[in-house]
Amino acid sequence: MAQISKRTTANGENRYDVRTRIGGRVITRTFNRRKDADNYATTLEADKLRGVVIDPRRARTPFKDVATAWVKSSTAKRAGSVARDQGIINKHLLPTLGSRAVGSITKADVQSLVDSWKDKQAPSTIGRQYSCLRALMGWAEASEYIVRTPCRDIRLPRSRLVDRPALDAKELAAVAKALGRDQAPMMWIGGVLGLRWAECAGMTTNRIDFGSGTMTVDRQLSRAGTLAPPKSASSTRTLACPKWLMDDLAALVDRREMDRSSDALLFVTRDNRPLDYTNWRRRVWGPACEKAKLPALRFHDLRSLATTALVAAGVDVKTAQTRLGHSSPQVTLGIYARMTAENDRK
Repeated sequence: MAQISKRTTANGENRYDVRTRIGGRVITRTFNRRKDADNYATTLEADKLRGVVIDPRRARTPFKDVATAWVKSSTAKRAGSVARDQGIINKHLLPTLGSRAVGSITKADVQSLVDSWKDKQAPSTIGRQYSCLRALMGWAEASEYIVRTPCRDIRLPRSRLVDRPALDAKELAAVAKALGRDQAPMMWIGGVLGLRWAECAGMTTNRIDFGSGTMTVDRQLSRAGTLAPPKSASSTRTLACPKWLMDDLAALVDRREMDRSSDALLFVTRDNRPLDYTNWRRRVWGPACEKAKLPALRFHDLRSLATTALVAAGVDVKTAQTRLGHSSPQVTLGIYARMTAENDRK
């Protein structure tokens, strides 16, 4: 229980010290009037019963130190996700909040920060940055740095669906021709099977069953150039492949004289090293798209094309979701699927 003790200063004035133990530490606060000390002690005990009392010294911890502790606690996250969070913290959060005591940051401060991003960044980018801040402050609340997170009912700009190109087979064939026979199968895997770039780049020969015509996705290429678990549990899947694509992949394996049961990467650089997305996009994908007169095409757009093709062909949403490794049907329909011109006319 909070204890109140009276003392007299050298000037003959009365002071009232309220002492209580929070988190194993003795916390003292001084008041000039006994009534104020009584009210504080009563409120403090009520808050302790409700479990909303924290050590004031923890609330004075600089935001930058709390952010560092949060990043270090993210042991379950993939390296790419941690790097993204750290980038957002360094560039968008620390300049404004870094030196602030974490307990002093209010809902108004968070809303003001979000509003300051609106003139320079897209709604989707703002959403990612705010999600990082919300997760960080939620962890700060759970770790008893703050009583309650200020990230509540924050107004965010509305995101619009990104327009994806509606390519036909002739245009895709032009990109495939520009890529060359060793890289073209990677594009077709993305456009026909809907694999993410990291899943394509991490595909090994022993994950392709040429006999049954299936491909198993249970790994992806990390930023460090090593094989890592896929994006989520739902990303692990086995897909039936068209015969013509299997024939192309078999030809690639035979051309490179690869052992079909080995753990060797199917797509590599000229000197047989794992692909790096930035270099691959600049040296391989970009020039090929330029040559095919499709400079704005992104590899991830192929995934959208695959989804739209499945929906347009009448494939049920659950099957489309499973093939694409989405966590829910809403992701399949709400983010990737686009109405084709043919369906629009129908």
